[in-house]
Amino acid sequence: MAHHHIVNAQDLPWTETTRGSRVAIRRKQLGAAAHGQKLGCSLLELLPGKQSWPRHYHLANEEALFFLEGSGKLRLGDETVPVTAGDYVALPAGPACAHQLINDGEQPLRYLAFSTMLEPDVIVYPDSNKVGVLAGAAPGGNKAARTLEAYLPLATQVGYWDGEEG
Repeated sequence: MAHHHIVNAQDLPWTETTRGSRVAIRRKQLGAAAHGQKLGCSLLELLPGKQSWPRHYHLANEEALFFLEGSGKLRLGDETVPVTAGDYVALPAGPACAHQLINDGEQPLRYLAFSTMLEPDVIVYPDSNKVGVLAGAAPGGNKAARTLEAYLPLATQVGYWDGEEG
């Protein structure tokens, strides 16, 4: 009998995220399927000619990528660097490691993405000048458990006492 903390990637369905003509990602959430709590892991495929989620960085969670097949480009901080099978990338929280993958090759770019699963988290999207605030479940975690998920323009600011009586 299989143990509930052991999963085989072949037994999990792909979920797909597409957005317009630029984003096309296939994902298997291995960590969630194996009932992980503080460490997330997903198997991802970034299709040829596509890019991953918008360039972002976390203020609470650290991520890492390990590339299994294919090659592409990683926007990392203010640089764009090549990545290929066998490369490992550490993505500590903070703006120096803002990141986004681009598959400029002809084959799918297959990789493992790891993340701490801390909540609440704040995610900054420097290209679109917005911020996401998530609580109740970490990014990549159980959306049904999420108590707050808000995306706001960075330019929006209110004072601490704005909207408070007296």
